[in-house]
Amino acid sequence: MMGKVVVIGGGAGGMLAAGRAAECGAKVVLLERNSILGKKLRITGKGRGNVTNTADLEDFIAAFGPNGKFLYGAFSRFSAQDLRDLLDRLGVPTKVERGGRVFPVSDRASDVADALDHWLRELGVDIRFGVKAGSLAIHSSATESQTGQTSPTNHQPSAFATASADKPTINHVRGVEVFGGMIPADAVVLATGGITYPKTGSTGDGYRMAAEVGHTIITPTPSLSALEASASGGWVSRLQGLSLRNVSATLYASGKKIGAASGEMLFTHFGVSGPIILTLSKVYAKLEDTSDVQLSINLKPALSREQLDHRLIRDFAQTRQFKNYLPELLPKSLIPVFIELVEIPAETRVNTITNPHRKRIIDWLVDFRLTVEKARPADEAIVTAGGVSIKEINPSTMESRLVRGLYFVGEIIDIDAVTGGYNLQAAFSTGWVAGENGARGSADG
Repeated sequence: MMGKVVVIGGGAGGMLAAGRAAECGAKVVLLERNSILGKKLRITGKGRGNVTNTADLEDFIAAFGPNGKFLYGAFSRFSAQDLRDLLDRLGVPTKVERGGRVFPVSDRASDVADALDHWLRELGVDIRFGVKAGSLAIHSSATESQTGQTSPTNHQPSAFATASADKPTINHVRGVEVFGGMIPADAVVLATGGITYPKTGSTGDGYRMAAEVGHTIITPTPSLSALEASASGGWVSRLQGLSLRNVSATLYASGKKIGAASGEMLFTHFGVSGPIILTLSKVYAKLEDTSDVQLSINLKPALSREQLDHRLIRDFAQTRQFKNYLPELLPKSLIPVFIELVEIPAETRVNTITNPHRKRIIDWLVDFRLTVEKARPADEAIVTAGGVSIKEINPSTMESRLVRGLYFVGEIIDIDAVTGGYNLQAAFSTGWVAGENGARGSADG
């Protein structure tokens, strides 16, 4: 007989966990501190809902960096195509756009959240809004042959605590402490998210609950965030709203190249954002010393310096003024700043531009340089880097290796990927696996 599964957190991963556990026959309670489910899901992809990607399994794993291998089992058990099939079955067909990004045909992330909400209600999931979990209730017992008794506790300092000098204690989850009492459970799924977008409910409570029962927490930091940047002359803010396509950006720390990305980016009032900046912010988030970080933008990555030089020599045979020629090279809003940086008067006839000046133009075209001051705060970052150590989670089931019946889902785990739908798929996949195994584990218990 199936037991009771309590899922803490009604985001993308939590909803999948609750739904799959209910499909497997478990009695499921879903605790959500907000008044709606999928609050963060509803704003992903700028509200359009970039739910997954069509990349193959190896590329999915690579998107998560060194910890990506942990997700082989989850992605194999519930793939991007499985997600699309589920959404299609729930009345939300999807489409593929540039870079393999998958969106609902309606371009409304809220349609995905609403469909999953409806799915849970049809399955009979007991959804409780406005409930904040306090801690995990843990049953800690020595083997019967050692002591013949068990003792309950909510806070274990370590999963390897011992009942005697050489006999291990076995920890089991037995429920969730909430205001006013305890909700008993045979299995608990922690799907509380990270520290980003705290207004959606991701305030880091899950890390505390996991640490209280002995889990190691890799320090959570904002990832996939915009970067605050500056430059001598204070011209960065003047480029606010400028979007650049088909450019490349390279990040340097103390003169050493630490990351590069190509694609689109955007200038803002505080610095830079956009897809390639978000990708580089993952590298920036892992830096211990951020005192000397530079961002170099190549505005013409398809051309070598030599090719650019040949082009300029050819074009500068004309008699046009410099300011009238630049629209062939640059976006209109970038031209005034560029003229200042290369220190060539706007009215200069291009056929009078000297070799040193031409070199300066090329220098700025291939190395448009800014100083990175810091990442934007956690409440603006897309995902969290860090979390519960993957060494303490069974990748086949998402169950804790320290506490039986405790499962982890999505952003609370120390996994994070580049932008493009990968992070949401990880939440959906780990949620599906945790829900399925949580239901089975509750029956075994």
